[in-house]
Amino acid sequence: MNKKSTTLILLCITYILSFSQTYPTFGPEKAVTITGNTLDAMEPFISADGNTLFFNSLNNGTTTSLYYATRVNDTTFTFVGQVNGVNDPTPHLDAVASMDSANNFFWVSTRNYPTVFENYQHGSYNAGSVTKAGRVKGNFYVYTPGWLIMDAAINYNGKLLIYCNAWFNNCGGLPCKARLGIAQKLNDSTFNKTTTSEQVLANINDSTYIVYAPEITRDGLELYFTRIKNGTTLSEICVSVRTSLTDVFSMPKVIYSNQPQIPEAATIVPDKSRIYYHKKPGSLYKIFMRYRTISTGINERSASNSILLFPNPAESDFRIIIPDTQQNVELTIYDMFGQTVLVTSRQTEINISGLQRGIYTVVVKYERNLWQQKFIKQ
Repeated sequence: MNKKSTTLILLCITYILSFSQTYPTFGPEKAVTITGNTLDAMEPFISADGNTLFFNSLNNGTTTSLYYATRVNDTTFTFVGQVNGVNDPTPHLDAVASMDSANNFFWVSTRNYPTVFENYQHGSYNAGSVTKAGRVKGNFYVYTPGWLIMDAAINYNGKLLIYCNAWFNNCGGLPCKARLGIAQKLNDSTFNKTTTSEQVLANINDSTYIVYAPEITRDGLELYFTRIKNGTTLSEICVSVRTSLTDVFSMPKVIYSNQPQIPEAATIVPDKSRIYYHKKPGSLYKIFMRYRTISTGINERSASNSILLFPNPAESDFRIIIPDTQQNVELTIYDMFGQTVLVTSRQTEINISGLQRGIYTVVVKYERNLWQQKFIKQ
């Protein structure tokens, strides 16, 4: 078997494995109003029933506290006040709320750190108050000064904790290093790192980035997080996906990047219909929301099946024929990670010689129709 044939077989295997894997997409940004709140609003989290928005004030590390607001609609909440039972008055940070479907409440706290390295807390939430508060134990901490749990998220059923180990050492307010891990629940107060954590997150924990602010969907198939390229302050909200709970997460797709406004900390509601995150459009950090639209459809066709794409596989170019239309045609090519690699309005011969070998998806929008198909670049 020659090298070209082997490469083609590998590409086809990749095609099969990735066939049902899609990336979510989201619509226009909408500002969230927290009526009565005059503070910075960061690190949003929506309760499983959708009725409570948790957030913390400015992450200055000394006077940061957790607050909550009640839902009026998807973009409007009424400020109530501090979450009782979580904000220790000693100057430090209490932040990054997370809660499972049984109202087990989790948050990051630097109280007594580094005398006590276990800086992740848990308790039971009810009507604005947390009781039975205590430290989360486990082997997912790094017991070295400067390392702490920067943020974390409990999954919907409370059995998995997605956490961020971060190392701070005079790196301009940012962690010098940060990466994600997965820990599994042993009992109500103990989580231990899973044996597959490194493998499952291998595509996410890129050493050229500071990776933090995780959030996982109820079904466990989408992982949202923020990353910053080393040596920069450019934050990117990203998502990685997988097709089953036994798969590794994919290479990340960037959902949103806006350097001056520092978008961070996306959280997604249980039905996956919308995400919330914070950024700084002016003097204060504020929360924003986006509705989910469609996945970056790399699996299904819609509209007419009479459109032709050939040859497939293709080496340097392919032709695409759209019968009976000459107007309002837009063609977009996505790579297998959901990134846009080519946009054109041409309907005939498309030059793909500049693309690397692999699996791609072409999406054709014309008039009111949408058509999609995968192809292989040899």
